[in-house]
Amino acid sequence: MQSSDTIKYIIHAKIKADGVIERPDVIGAIFGQTEGLIGNDLDLRELQKSGRIGRLEVNIKSNMGKSQGTIEIPSSLDRIETAVLAASLETIDRIGPCLSYIDVVNIEDVRTSKRKHIVDRAKTILTEMFDSNLPESQEITEEVRQSVRIEDMTTYGKDNIPMGPNVLDSDAILVVEGRADVLNLLKYGIKNAIAVGGTNVPPAIVDICKKKICTAFTDGDRGGELIIKELLQVADIDYIARAPDGKGVEECVQKEIVKSLRQKIPIEQALDHYQVGRKRRLAIATAVKKKSSRRGVESIKPEVELDIEPVEKTEVPERTDRNGRYGKYGRSDRNGRIRELEKSPDIEEPVEFEPEPVNEESIFIEHIEKLSGTLSARLLDEENKVIREVPVRDLASALKEANGNITSVVFDGVITQRIVDIAADKGINTLIGAKIGNVVKSPSSMIIEASKNL
Repeated sequence: MQSSDTIKYIIHAKIKADGVIERPDVIGAIFGQTEGLIGNDLDLRELQKSGRIGRLEVNIKSNMGKSQGTIEIPSSLDRIETAVLAASLETIDRIGPCLSYIDVVNIEDVRTSKRKHIVDRAKTILTEMFDSNLPESQEITEEVRQSVRIEDMTTYGKDNIPMGPNVLDSDAILVVEGRADVLNLLKYGIKNAIAVGGTNVPPAIVDICKKKICTAFTDGDRGGELIIKELLQVADIDYIARAPDGKGVEECVQKEIVKSLRQKIPIEQALDHYQVGRKRRLAIATAVKKKSSRRGVESIKPEVELDIEPVEKTEVPERTDRNGRYGKYGRSDRNGRIRELEKSPDIEEPVEFEPEPVNEESIFIEHIEKLSGTLSARLLDEENKVIREVPVRDLASALKEANGNITSVVFDGVITQRIVDIAADKGINTLIGAKIGNVVKSPSSMIIEASKNL
């Protein structure tokens, strides 16, 4: 008999016979009818003598003149030889005087069972002996981190949707694809993420998106794009953020997550790219307006610690326009009007920043027309020639990489305070976007224009 330590596979087969048969009849038929059938190398008698085939286990029961049962043959042969041997069993069509039918139902890999036992036993050993055996510092850190992540994970609604512990208390949430994404964000301290669970968006996600400022944060692949399209059709999301191309949110490190969330775009900029219909556009605009009025703000960022240092406000020196008017807290535009940027100490209420439409004779009109609806940006030199064209989502990175030869930027997107700050650092004179967002401070030498009214 073969030692169980050398067994690799076990052949499981079912047997039926039109008559009454017993175990010795089955074993005799197996050895007799397969002898010489598949060559001397796979002869059952020789294989059993050499220990490469174990003892045949046969269980037979008879009832009402019929017999049926099971056959188990342990094997230490390789996969191909075991499969050939199993197939040879199905050629047996008679046992004693009775017609018989043998059907191989499974070939069990014994090593898989052993591996499962090893894993289960290792878990038990780790749990029981963890206190008595001090692990290395790295193992301690990872164990604590994993434990905290699992404990922080909660569920939402009757569908038990995975989410972070701060989703219900936050005004802003992140909608991600799956449970692994929520866990990875928890790892880096982002606790306001909830999983959508695929392209079939649960009703609970739709309801919570109506109440909170939602940022869809999806993988940088085709699946992530499909989920955004689904969310645009059924849920009221406000921003869109994507992981780096070809990468999932669960694979991103902290630096990549923060960068992706900083580069999020307002939903208004994505409607053309995702081909949202007119009726749905109106519904989205209404939903965004309701959320903004309910909170009394125009822009709410997701509740994520991005460690951005606030920009200090500096007083703009006094200057006069061409008509001799003074503007202590502003600058003059090309038409001589003073555009106020900072709150005057003498004024109680904040002064709103009113963007002007670009004149039709503008030297940038050609670039504006070509960029309309493309969600792209053009970086121009002193002669207004295109140095580089990039997607709007990569505009901030492109400006940071600029070497000082860019004087103007024209793009199909919203001019934000962050873009203004980066452009100011790079000495850019002109910013032209589709519209102007919540910009409260800009250099006196920079021209900021909106093109939507052309």
